[in-house]
Amino acid sequence: MTEEFAGQFGPASEAIKQYVDILASRGGEWGLLGPREGDRLWDRHILNSVALSPLVPEGATVVDVGSGAGLPGIALALYRPDLRVTLLESLLRRTEFLELAVAELGLAERVEVARGRAEEHRVRYQVVTARAVAPLERLVGWCTPLLSPGGVLVALKGASASAELAAAAGSLRRDRLTGVVRELPVPGTPDVTWAVEIRRQGDSQPVS
Repeated sequence: MTEEFAGQFGPASEAIKQYVDILASRGGEWGLLGPREGDRLWDRHILNSVALSPLVPEGATVVDVGSGAGLPGIALALYRPDLRVTLLESLLRRTEFLELAVAELGLAERVEVARGRAEEHRVRYQVVTARAVAPLERLVGWCTPLLSPGGVLVALKGASASAELAAAAGSLRRDRLTGVVRELPVPGTPDVTWAVEIRRQGDSQPVS
């Protein structure tokens, strides 16, 4: 199945296989992935990450908050060569891993690693992504200050998306934000996942 999954990445098929190898070996050794994740890297992590691609505009600047092992940021950068991606991570060991991975994958021209917390970061982006970082209500507080005008926060939440959006409804109204759950096909599989899309009230919405 590896070749079939990698084929979803077109010209980057060899690079994504290399990234999976990095995750399967050093990702485990460095404590970034659990011991049981090796067999589920493609469907649970790589393809699930790039499912958010339809919510990311062409040529956008993207910051992946709490990037960890580079998911979804590195996977998305390989899937979408039109994007410029910043991998934002507060822990030194993880930023060191990310810097090595970016260098080995030849992504340094359009993927940057930044060490720091989201609430301390001062750059603005068209898209903010996050996956398995924090409950939505807390995540919104950290991430919306990173949005440029008209920008969007895309939080991959899986089956918890609707419940988390409902729990955050009061905070969103207070901060004049709107949220919607998007069902997203997982490329190369029959599966779907879900993301919460957050925008400032009055910003334009994408075509569904």
